[in-house]
Parts: sequence; structure tokens; C-alpha cells
Amino acid sequence: MSDTYTPTAPSPWLRAFGRGVFFRKRSRSVLPGFRLSLGFSVAWLTLIVLIPLATIILKTLGMGWDEFVRVGLSDRALAAYRLSFGTALSAGLVNAFAGLLVAWVLVRYDFPGKRVIGATVDLPFALPTAVAGIALTSLYGTNGWLGAWLEPHGIKVAYTPLGITIALIFIGLPFVVRQVEPVLADLGKDVEEAAATLGARRGQTFVRVILPAILPALLTGFALAFARGVGEYGSVIFISGNMPGLTEIAPLLIVTQLEEYNYAGATAIATIMMVASFGILLLINLLQAVTRRRQA
Repeated sequence: MSDTYTPTAPSPWLRAFGRGVFFRKRSRSVLPGFRLSLGFSVAWLTLIVLIPLATIILKTLGMGWDEFVRVGLSDRALAAYRLSFGTALSAGLVNAFAGLLVAWVLVRYDFPGKRVIGATVDLPFALPTAVAGIALTSLYGTNGWLGAWLEPHGIKVAYTPLGITIALIFIGLPFVVRQVEPVLADLGKDVEEAAATLGARRGQTFVRVILPAILPALLTGFALAFARGVGEYGSVIFISGNMPGLTEIAPLLIVTQLEEYNYAGATAIATIMMVASFGILLLINLLQAVTRRRQA
């Protein structure tokens, strides 16, 4: 009889137990379990987001359809909607182009003062919106540094939709830059060099290689800048002139209704803005999803 030991295969039960222990160890997370995390997330979103929005909708439902149409769809309100959404869209498109350019310079080039410029990009985040509005009004007003030079040439900025658009460009630029910048940094220059070795021109490299990679981030930055522009108040009221039907933005109209103690009218205007903003942001998110699916 031999004294040597011949190993035998472990039993199926033992293999299953080993796999269970292994996967349980692999699935451990720093955060609590899925159910607890999901429950906390839903409760927090309900308390902070859904309940306040539901309050606005319930307040609007209590005013009746005729009153809702009279206040929320009046000529003054429609002009305010067109101005708010139109200037926010224009500023978002400008920021999409300018933010991409600024992010490209900050990522692709090294130059003196680069960190100072990078910190300056975030300055609109730190400045109170009223300070931005006063600064822009002083700059583009009739007696301002730029306004005194532009108005003799027929270009009036302060107290016009153009001034509102400039204010929204000022506060929305960081959203695009900070969304696109990390994507460009991860992309690296080797992708451009590989495309160049294959005979692609600069324009072809950007359109076919770089733009598809950064497009989801660019759309996200545009959506954030647009959403911020639609609801912006402090930096706009100083440079807009607040003329009803001409330069009166929708957030200012809501504040005006509240000052007149017309809470139902204010909630009606807020509801229309909320529904329109949600629809536009949903469309942008769908475009992002389509873009990511094509890249995959």
C-alpha cells in the first residue's frame, strides 16, 4: 500500500460555497447595501426636489384653467418666455463654441499664466450674481468703458436683449469648460498623431475623431449653461432694463407677481417655465444617449 496522498476534486457543494464566499468578498462596498442606498436617495430627492415642485403644481391646479391661461399665457408672459429661453439658447450656443476653445487651450498648450486663466474661468461661480450684473452694466452702459464706444457705432448693449445674452454668456461659460476639459485631457494628443499618420487633415481629425469623443460632455455643458441661463436673475436685472414686453425676463415676472401678492399667478408662470425647461433638458439628454450609443 502506497503512503503517497492523491488529492481529490472538491465536491460540488464545496465549490459552490467557495464561489459564494469569493463573490461576497468581491461585492463588498464602502457604502451601504443597494436597498438602503436607493431608499435614502429616493427619500432625499423627494424631500429636496419633488415635494417643492409638486407644491408649485398643486398651487397652480387650484387656480382654475381660465385664470391659468389669463396669467400664464398673457402677452406679457409670452414675451418674457421668448426672451428668457431665446437669450439662454443663444448664450448656450456661444458658450459651447467658446468653452470648447478655452478648454482646448487649457489642455493642449502650456504657457505662462495658464493657472491664472484656469482660475479666472471659475470666477463666475464665486462672484455674487448681483456683482456680475453691476459690473456688466458699468461696462456696457451709456457711460461705460465699452458702451460709450459702441453706442456711437449703433451698437447698444445695456437694456437690450443683447446685454442679457452677454450676461448669460458670462455666467454660463464655466459649465462648458469644466465639462469638456477632463474629456480632452483623457483623450490625449496621441489620437491626433495617429490620425495624422493615417493621412487625415486637421479638420477631418477634429470632426471624425475628437468631436464624437467630446460631444456628450459638450452637450452636458450646453445643457447646464442653458438651464442656468433660463433661471438666472441677479446678473440680468441690472443690465436688462426690465421693460415689460421688451427686456423683462420670466424670473423677474415671477418676482413681480409675488410682490403684488399674486401667488397663484407666480406659480402659473413658474409651472410653464418648469415644464418647458424639463422638456428641453429631456431632449438634450436623449441626444446624449443617442450619441453614446453610436460611440459604443
